[in-house]
Amino acid sequence: KVPVLILSFFQHSLNSGIRRYHVAPVLCQRAKVAMSHFEPNEHINYEKLEKNINIVRKRLDRPLTLSEKIVYGHLDDPAKQEIERGKTYLRLRPDRVAMQDATAQMAMLQFISSGLPKVAVPSTIHCDHLIEAQSGGEKDLRRAKDINQEVYNFLATAGAKYGVGFWKPGSGIIHQIILENYSYPGVMLIGTDSHTPNGGGLGGICIGVGGADAVDVMAGIPWELKCPKVIGVKLIGKLSGWSSPKDVILKVAGILTVKGGTGAIIEYHGPGVDSISCTGMATICNMGAEIGATTSVFPYNARMKKYLGKTGRADIAALADEFQQHLVPDSGCQYDQVIEINLSELKPHINGPFTPDLAHPVSDIGAVAEKEGWPVDIRVGLIGSCTNSSYEDMGRSAAVAKQALAHGLKCKSKFTITPGSEQIRATIERDGYAQILRDVGGLVLANACGPCIGQWDRKDIKKGEKNTIVTSYNRNFTGRNDANPETHAFVTSPEIVTALSIAGTLKFNPETDYLTAADGKKFKLEAPDADELPKLEFDPGQDTYQYPPKDGSGQHVDVSPTSQRLQLLEPFDKWDGKDLEDMLILIKVKGKCTTDHISAAGPWLKFRGHLDNISNNLLIGAINIENGKANSVRNALTQEFGPVPDTARYYKKMGVKWAVIGDENYGEGSSREHAALEPRHLGGRVIITKSFARIHETNLKKQGLLPLTFADPADYNKIHPVDKLSIVGLADFAPGKPLKCIIKHPNGSQETIMLNHTFNESQIEWFQAGSALNRMKELQQKAS
Repeated sequence: KVPVLILSFFQHSLNSGIRRYHVAPVLCQRAKVAMSHFEPNEHINYEKLEKNINIVRKRLDRPLTLSEKIVYGHLDDPAKQEIERGKTYLRLRPDRVAMQDATAQMAMLQFISSGLPKVAVPSTIHCDHLIEAQSGGEKDLRRAKDINQEVYNFLATAGAKYGVGFWKPGSGIIHQIILENYSYPGVMLIGTDSHTPNGGGLGGICIGVGGADAVDVMAGIPWELKCPKVIGVKLIGKLSGWSSPKDVILKVAGILTVKGGTGAIIEYHGPGVDSISCTGMATICNMGAEIGATTSVFPYNARMKKYLGKTGRADIAALADEFQQHLVPDSGCQYDQVIEINLSELKPHINGPFTPDLAHPVSDIGAVAEKEGWPVDIRVGLIGSCTNSSYEDMGRSAAVAKQALAHGLKCKSKFTITPGSEQIRATIERDGYAQILRDVGGLVLANACGPCIGQWDRKDIKKGEKNTIVTSYNRNFTGRNDANPETHAFVTSPEIVTALSIAGTLKFNPETDYLTAADGKKFKLEAPDADELPKLEFDPGQDTYQYPPKDGSGQHVDVSPTSQRLQLLEPFDKWDGKDLEDMLILIKVKGKCTTDHISAAGPWLKFRGHLDNISNNLLIGAINIENGKANSVRNALTQEFGPVPDTARYYKKMGVKWAVIGDENYGEGSSREHAALEPRHLGGRVIITKSFARIHETNLKKQGLLPLTFADPADYNKIHPVDKLSIVGLADFAPGKPLKCIIKHPNGSQETIMLNHTFNESQIEWFQAGSALNRMKELQQKAS
């Protein structure tokens, strides 16, 4: 009878003219649920997701993986889009954009260049990368606010003008903030940081991109992604003891290596999934970036529902329950590859040094280190980072520390703690975890990335001193954490870091070995146990969010022409219609070349908004095959050896185009687009490698460069640093058609090799226009 009474009331109201109601939506549509309580007028649209999935399922006539449901559910044109895993390019409509402050500077500078008045999708900026770890949270935060005031002011005012939410310094790490406030089952989110896949722990497809990709989405342009393959990781059994979610991804990294996930989404499924907390699933997805995966995702389940409820989003959980069939894989769906891991048999792992895919059981690492000559004494243990800074992570670490304190012990190694967000910091302070970690010898750092990205003013060693650190971070490339190439960094779970820091050595296995208490008695640490979520509600801590005004058109965004931190962008030159003849080789890179090698972080982060200044770090970490040295290349015009950036600037001054020759998986690691902007700015035209990491390859295309790969990888050996290269046939540049490269040796001889590429038609237009941003402006002008 209730619906009848409601209808009678509305009919009476309509007839009497009291108020005007539209009856059908009230009665027939589900209640609208906001994506985030910070954006009450932006709603989750599961109906559209469902409609698109049904269109694609009918077309493909087969069961779909979860990854396919979410990705294809966001297609711009699901009825006509060509879909073939690993081959076709998809045009997608992501739900939102997130940017961290180091990459947001260039992204917002590019958006300003676009001339658009406001972002087309919900977007946020997160200040987490510019806070250097030095003496502790409060002092370091005050210092960062002072040093970076110009940049923070630019980001805050640009956010206000263009409708972007702004998370102030001290808020926390972007990925923890996203998990707490913005990710949800079925969302498609792109973020200007390679660890954006963290949001897959809450059932979303969250993908790391360069700033130019973010600009596309913020401009309302369909975003392109090569249709990903799907690697299934079936989890059986149950985690227990010292084994943790971190061990799952450390194991997977050991199996797939740093490039084994390239071009694929890692989709976890199976009965073992339910034994992992939501934040534990986020840890696993986060570090999927280390295997080159497009992203990683878990199916919606009760653990996610519990987390949504605890973070004030029970309404989203209720809506997800209604659409659950679209938030889990179809029965009988097919994966391109399947890996099975028995969680009941999984042992604690530790990976490193110098690469995150060198996996060892913790029980073996001491012996392996001694055999390899790696330092076994641990100088510093560091827990936190976007990978492992949840309430559960801090609780498990505190559980280990509490046992040591009960026996009169403190850490033998230096020990630091990085809370993932202001909410986590405030809650672990309230619940006593922070004090326990301090009591065992820990220093609580600011809610920021800190040492994980090289923002660490390390004083306990000298540069060049051989030493070992253990972290709960995600990356351990040479020099990444402290700029010391002799630091042997190992990644593992926070609880293992804590145990090893107490023991002070890699030779300690907490599962079997004993410690000596202050009274001389032997004792063994028990496996840690902690609540995945606080018993009370989360303490939100300080309010650190700035809402964008409804109308920001009057907001002024100031970029001083004399600034050393910020620089407005000038358009790159268009392709002149000619082949690239007689290019010099700036450097032929030997071995691993990550984006850290191409555009270092640490002290260089302060120049992320100033393209010319940050270009002074171009390829300074890459090893030159000619002399085995970093930042030392031959100037082909003067025959003198000098720094890479100086040599590139000299070539640019002389009007000479140049190329870079790289090895396997060139550009792995961070999403930083500066590794593409810098070579373009300094006159580079072509990057030729055996293979590329996904994000970096796209970033190079966006800036008008040619990322090309050897059709025969052995041809890498045919090119020498003293050669000249010509890329011919560009007038007929077309998708799927290899390009010809003529190698001219100093003795007058020539060789011809073929180079492959992955450009589609619209990406070729980026090259021809000089950059994707140039092409966007061309299309805007045509439309007007």
